[in-house]
Amino acid sequence: MSFLKTKARSFFSKRTAAILSLMIFGVAVASSAFRESDQAMMREITFEKENKDSVESVKAFMDVYTVLMSPRCMNCHPAGDVPLQGDDSHLHAMGPKRGRDGKGVYAMKCTNCHQPTNTPGLHTPPGNPNWHLPPADMKMVFQGKTPHELAKQLVDKNQNGHKDTKQLLEHAHDSLVLAGWNPGEGRTLPPMSHKDFVKAWTTWIKKGAYAPAPTTN
Repeated sequence: MSFLKTKARSFFSKRTAAILSLMIFGVAVASSAFRESDQAMMREITFEKENKDSVESVKAFMDVYTVLMSPRCMNCHPAGDVPLQGDDSHLHAMGPKRGRDGKGVYAMKCTNCHQPTNTPGLHTPPGNPNWHLPPADMKMVFQGKTPHELAKQLVDKNQNGHKDTKQLLEHAHDSLVLAGWNPGEGRTLPPMSHKDFVKAWTTWIKKGAYAPAPTTN
């Protein structure tokens, strides 16, 4: 009987030791995994902090602003429901209206005159397959906006067409945006090249999409 008790104690002692070893190993693995996850998270947080730069972001946006307020952009982002026209951004001579989808109303649709490509000739209608204003429920007005107001509007999903950061970056290559640099004969180009615009646009967003300080009277 004493022999059996000794063997039993030995068996349970070894089993307990094995269980403890497995538990210690599991804790070590979990701890290591947590440290790696925690370190990865810290690296991400550090990267985000390092990537953001309000001064550089605002500086880049002021370049972006000169393009967005040029006739090639602002004419399709009016404060009212009639698009603007010409380098002086006067009301469109034909008096078309925005309409619910931004493509005109009744028989006066944007695409009646604005064909898929530019119409040849001086001051003839510029073209694009999807020519339109922003829709009525999300007008995205540029006209009359200060740099602070426009920057805040551009990143507000309730005003920018529900675009996230990635979609905003991609929007710089939208065909209607590109049309600003191919406006047809007799129209001035935006104040910087599309390449430089994309660079400024990307810098503004990736450095934090900061808005310039509000202007005071």
